[in-house]
Amino acid sequence: MNTETPSTNSQEHLMDSGENEILSPEKEFSNLFERMYEICINNNWGDPFSYARSREIHMSNALHHKVAETFSGADAIDQDGNEVEYKSTTGKKINATYNGISVQPTWDDQVKYLTEKKIGRYKHHYFTRYENGKIQETWRMDANDVLNLALTKLKPIYESEKKRKDPRLGFNITHKYIYKNATQIYNRENESLTNSITLS
Repeated sequence: MNTETPSTNSQEHLMDSGENEILSPEKEFSNLFERMYEICINNNWGDPFSYARSREIHMSNALHHKVAETFSGADAIDQDGNEVEYKSTTGKKINATYNGISVQPTWDDQVKYLTEKKIGRYKHHYFTRYENGKIQETWRMDANDVLNLALTKLKPIYESEKKRKDPRLGFNITHKYIYKNATQIYNRENESLTNSITLS
């Protein structure tokens, strides 16, 4: 019969504080799952497993921002009181996706909506790449740079007569555009960039 023995450095994380016994992976996951909810409820962070909420909370804490208490609107508030937007990926290269953008009656209305209520509303947009649950890199882009790209990419989609299953608008930001127009504020391989982010 094959048996597995937990490694020494992980045993204390597997101990049941009440019964002082080794927990199964299933039980440990269950306990951590419930504990995650408890922490979020106590801090008004919302459901950590709704969409990418857990990453938003993680990013906000690392960036010393205040987690937004609602799911609509800003993802967090920075140290200067500005609303900010977060995007994250687990891809091999940094990128960002904006989707589910409501369609307005005219293109002028669409521009106003994107400028005042959607993209331009957030002074900075933060893009983070994760690997195995750890932040690998984070970039900050000014709203105007995101907005300019959005308007360029969305106008032909808006004006297209092609029928789509989902009429809402969306666009992607590539790693090349991020490298050119954003400021890198963290790179796991370059500790000199860690001044504005805390991972402990």
